[in-house]
Amino acid sequence: MSLGICSRSKDVVEPVLRPQWFVNCKPMADRAVEAVEKGELQLIPESHKTTWYHFLRNVHPWCISRQLWWGHRIPAYFVQHTGSPILPEECSDEKLWVVAKTEEEALKIAAERFPNADPSSYKVVQDPDVLDTWFSSGLFPFSTLGWPNEEHPDFKKFYPTSILETGHDILFFWVARMVMMGLQLTDKLPFTQVFLHALVRDRFGRKMSKSLGNIIDPLDVIHGIPLEVLHEKLRTGNLDPSELKVAIE
Repeated sequence: MSLGICSRSKDVVEPVLRPQWFVNCKPMADRAVEAVEKGELQLIPESHKTTWYHFLRNVHPWCISRQLWWGHRIPAYFVQHTGSPILPEECSDEKLWVVAKTEEEALKIAAERFPNADPSSYKVVQDPDVLDTWFSSGLFPFSTLGWPNEEHPDFKKFYPTSILETGHDILFFWVARMVMMGLQLTDKLPFTQVFLHALVRDRFGRKMSKSLGNIIDPLDVIHGIPLEVLHEKLRTGNLDPSELKVAIE
């Protein structure tokens, strides 16, 4: 039997079924496909169009909720009655959830949805779940520029931009989602060209990354470094002890 153990807390990891938030990506994905087909968005090199079309033409609903301690909170509030219950026929879970920017806005929506209920008999409680990291990352091109205020000087000056340069391994995870969300929320492509470069890999064919501990400092490549010092960097880094021997060899 295999028993999952959390690497941080050392607790036993147990699967728990619970409701999640999903986004229907099909309409957004169709627009992203169309943008490349029409030449409005250019992928460089063009060989990556195959991956683009494969992912977006076969897209599934996206689970965007995460049960973590960090991240952007889901902007959804549950209408919870504290006094006399809301009318039974109005109490389906679907109707008791409201999506809003603030608690005040959520209370206003709840009052409109349940006009016969005494406002003092309920409160709204924000969902503790947070957004998937890739969802938050997909907002990056415009969320840092004053959006949703599209009259903000930064938004007007810097959005959209012209070119994005990134590794091809996150074409769908990040690039496609930035395009989908840019088109959906601003009606504009966040950029018109995507330059996808190759990946730097170690001798095992794995992508070099800090989490794997298989990276090399570019300055050490330029100026040189003794093998013993390189090994010492591995020992004092964040590499898992089980990986240390393999990395040194």
